[in-house]
Amino acid sequence: MEQTEFKIYGYRWIVLLAFMLVVAINQLMWITFAPITGNAAAYYGVSDLGIGLLSMCFMLVYIVVSIPASWMIDTYGIRVSVGLGAALTGIFGLMRGLVADSYTLVLIAQIGIAIGQPFILNAVTSVAARWFPIHERATAAGLGSLAMYLGIMVALVLTPYLTLHSEIRSMLLSYGIVSVIAALVFFVLVKERPPTAPCLPEHEERSLVFDGLKESLRIKNFVLLLVVFFVGLGVFNAVTTWIEDIVRPRGFSIIEAGNIGGLMIVGGIIGAVVIPLLSDHYRKRTPFLLVAIIGATLGLIGITFATGYVLLLTSAFIFGFFLLSAGPVGFQYGAEITYPTPEGTSNGMLLLMGQISGIVFILGMDSFKAPETGSMTLPLMVLIGLMLLGLVFCTRLKEAPGLINKSTETRE
Repeated sequence: MEQTEFKIYGYRWIVLLAFMLVVAINQLMWITFAPITGNAAAYYGVSDLGIGLLSMCFMLVYIVVSIPASWMIDTYGIRVSVGLGAALTGIFGLMRGLVADSYTLVLIAQIGIAIGQPFILNAVTSVAARWFPIHERATAAGLGSLAMYLGIMVALVLTPYLTLHSEIRSMLLSYGIVSVIAALVFFVLVKERPPTAPCLPEHEERSLVFDGLKESLRIKNFVLLLVVFFVGLGVFNAVTTWIEDIVRPRGFSIIEAGNIGGLMIVGGIIGAVVIPLLSDHYRKRTPFLLVAIIGATLGLIGITFATGYVLLLTSAFIFGFFLLSAGPVGFQYGAEITYPTPEGTSNGMLLLMGQISGIVFILGMDSFKAPETGSMTLPLMVLIGLMLLGLVFCTRLKEAPGLINKSTETRE
């Protein structure tokens, strides 16, 4: 194959960092109430499920908005589409802080932020495709996913401290101000695409959104990947949402719950950097997805049965390291096996699976927890069984043909 020269621009890292900031803040807004479920329920005079709804509404909204958001990303580009998501996050994030004493108004603000979420998250692989050469795209997608985990980690660790040392209103207002700043940074720094494409033409062309959607559902590997994401991302959403409820019956405080959840995300951050780098280096996707599901299942077993604080921390780290590292590799694998389906479409479909299952798993965990003690051991055991089922589907995935083609590049 004839080698072709193309430029790779250093500004791609500025674009990625500005995008990552918006991703992180949006995810912080999503999971704000998870580590303080009990305290927030008392503050607003609602049930634990009422507080869970403040997170679950993101998943409900995502189901409705995901495909239109993917269409907008692939049609109008990342600056317009992600910009809309950033603006919604900033506007409703600030509103949430200003109306923090009213549960109903906070829920409305959460829904506003949730509408912006798919315009941001569905663009992870699109940002990578517009600015990065193909052999860096899993790494770029990994950093985009890392931003999700950073936002979640900050919320899980910082929210309990702010709640105990100030109040819920002050905490929400602080987060709202930061969300406005993140939106402004995005609009100032992000450009749609570099002056010239960072890859060969055949790596850049994509089909129309809905044509690509129909074609991708005919691909066996992608259907299997959808099942794997349905299980894995759903388990993550459920465990993250109920992290305080999971450990509270074992005698742990909201600070300890936040630390357990935070260390889970720290593991995910490390995994989201290391595993995609290895995937790009060895030019393989499926072996790393398989290892990720195995490791995450072992970590989930520890979270389910551990009673000691140190063992819970260790299990949470293992669970996060492996499960969250599967995200960016899976996103890039999905984009490769569905080519020429637009990246925003394949990415959005995978995330959509996790939102649907997240709702089911969250409601199921609340319904089947022990009525007297609140223990979630039984529903967690069901999640372990589902992870094992996901592992079976993962073993049937086949590597994408022609994963990374050789080419010559120049750098600016």
